[in-house]
Amino acid sequence: MTDDAFQRRMTLVVIPCFNEAETIEPLLRALDANRGTMAVRIVVADGGSADGTDKIAAGLADSIRELFVLHNPKRLQAAAINLAVARFGDDCDYLIRIDAHGNYPADYCQVLLQEALRQQADSVVTGMKTVGFGFFQKATAVAQNSKLGNGGSKHRDGGGGQWVDHGHHALMRLSAFRAVGGYDESFSHNEDAELDHRLRQAGFRIWMTGRTFMTYFPRKTPTSLFRQYLGYGRGRARNMMKHRMLPKLRQALPLAVVPVAIGALFSFVHWSAALPVLAWAGLCLAYGVWLGVGQRNPYGPVAAISAMIMHFAWSAGFWLELLRRGPRKVPA
Repeated sequence: MTDDAFQRRMTLVVIPCFNEAETIEPLLRALDANRGTMAVRIVVADGGSADGTDKIAAGLADSIRELFVLHNPKRLQAAAINLAVARFGDDCDYLIRIDAHGNYPADYCQVLLQEALRQQADSVVTGMKTVGFGFFQKATAVAQNSKLGNGGSKHRDGGGGQWVDHGHHALMRLSAFRAVGGYDESFSHNEDAELDHRLRQAGFRIWMTGRTFMTYFPRKTPTSLFRQYLGYGRGRARNMMKHRMLPKLRQALPLAVVPVAIGALFSFVHWSAALPVLAWAGLCLAYGVWLGVGQRNPYGPVAAISAMIMHFAWSAGFWLELLRRGPRKVPA
């Protein structure tokens, strides 16, 4: 790919963030140092941080060219990217979405653009490698990197070099993004999968690259992990109701967790009512023991607990959203 091909295409890099004071400066400096010959405009869309994230970013504007800080009053990531595109994307060809709490290879943006141009893709998505530091975070990373935690999802399972329905959002052709109306700002979670569905319906193609990936850092506590997956479950339910979709098998299995847990409350009537939830818990714990013994991973048993939190929270979020909205049509 020639330098001229890069220079002729302005790329808008958007970083939605909230309270990312620890990571925002090194992230911005890395993006600036590694832009190479790409024509890049960087926008930090801050959702009202209380830790000075926006001030740190604004203080770097004199030393990092084409860096802008944008206030995102709606706070959601979907709204942040839509607003950045509306304000700064008119002369840009591509959009790259960067997570402030992630880590990226030095050539991440270059590879994404190379793949988009080579494959003539409308969207390029990447895989995610989850890495933890504290004990619970490391165990959660093991769970999220395993089929027990990700259900075989391609962007979590190392799949790359193929056309897909969905993946971790990285790069999009702005003409395609605008053609389908951008992100649905009523979604606090699962906005990426919802947008991918509309892209595919409109005939746009999504390429999962195997040439780069992003590193993701999971939640540090059981409570924050539960809240995160509760939101994921709600988002998935809204997505399915909006587009009248049926869950895939890997989604249908964890959906059963809350119903079987409720069913176990009737074990006082007959002990067999507890069998389904005991079977689920037993399978998760057995998988954790296998990770610990078979793969010699000391975090395996605790990873099973993390996976159970994820399953239960996702299922609870899905059913709560379904019951809250009922059969009403979700607005487009």
